[in-house]
Amino acid sequence: MKVRVLVVDDSGFFRRRVTEILGGDTHIEVVGTASNGVEAIEKAIQLKPDVITMDIEMPVMDGITAVRRIMASNPTPVLMFSSLTTDGARATLDALDAGAVDFLPKRFEDLSQDREEAKRLLCARVRAVGARGMAPHQGALKKAPVVSQTPKTARVKEENVSSREVIGVSVKKHPGNCKLVAIGTSTGGPVALQQVLSKLPANFPLPLLLVQHMPASFTPAFAQRLDKLCSIKVKEAEDGDFLAAGVALLAPGGRQMLLEQCSGNVCVRIHDSEQCQIYKPSVDITFSSAAKIFPGQVLAVVMTGMGADGREGARLLKQGGSVVWAQDEQSCVVYGMPMAVVEAGLADQVMPLQDIGNNLAHRN
Repeated sequence: MKVRVLVVDDSGFFRRRVTEILGGDTHIEVVGTASNGVEAIEKAIQLKPDVITMDIEMPVMDGITAVRRIMASNPTPVLMFSSLTTDGARATLDALDAGAVDFLPKRFEDLSQDREEAKRLLCARVRAVGARGMAPHQGALKKAPVVSQTPKTARVKEENVSSREVIGVSVKKHPGNCKLVAIGTSTGGPVALQQVLSKLPANFPLPLLLVQHMPASFTPAFAQRLDKLCSIKVKEAEDGDFLAAGVALLAPGGRQMLLEQCSGNVCVRIHDSEQCQIYKPSVDITFSSAAKIFPGQVLAVVMTGMGADGREGARLLKQGGSVVWAQDEQSCVVYGMPMAVVEAGLADQVMPLQDIGNNLAHRN
């Protein structure tokens, strides 16, 4: 069954280009186009597409407003096309706040220098998002259960915590002497990370490492946004940063984040990515580094995302005695990375997104 797509952009040239690329995939059908947000809302209702690709800046009605209204009236997975600039990053994060599931660079060359590879990646992203449909947590970014008016001092409501054990796997909730929480995400990750981190109290007793597949121009704005919305401190990792309880370090886009012993403490080292490395940053690389520095003392969490990044890093962590959680299929935007971990028999627990933050917050 083909993934039905509505293409929205004010540029006729760009609409034709996207339509041509997507139309070349036998698993995708472009069912319509729109040149502004008002048309997008009307055609979303009329055509009922599986996926909408949406520009941000358009006349009559911008893409962010259109996404918000589509999510309110006719929820549909939306992929935003974004410029890889600081302003573009902020606008894209606003679109994710409004309910978009993911974003793509508007310059396809930023996906890959190889034109055919860029086309393949675009189609793969559309297929993956379309196959999953609207995940239940999407569009709820601003409804995280924080009860205080001031995010930095907010506390989360007590909720019942549940999780589903993995058959055939020795189940442990946490390592016996946990020293670090490491989280890996990709497609759908920005919304998922906020939902998880917003449930952690300011006095959370462990340091956290966050690896989200994201361009270099996006991670500073994303870290700042998480820091404002969460009780814990969140910052983009810099070379030489020390690990600290209640501080989440976000891997900078386009580079790799590793751990190293530094004068009796543990600090992060930021390395340039090698040309052969597909993911920049890579969950596998950060997890593998954590496995060496904290053998048997890491709680790793693999959440929504395409591909299998994180599986081999999780394998090394498990070999050392650490614990691995995976997000369940039903709450993922794309059940790729967690599925790879689960199918490899590496997940100690599989749980819905809404339970991950609760389980972390109430880990003792």
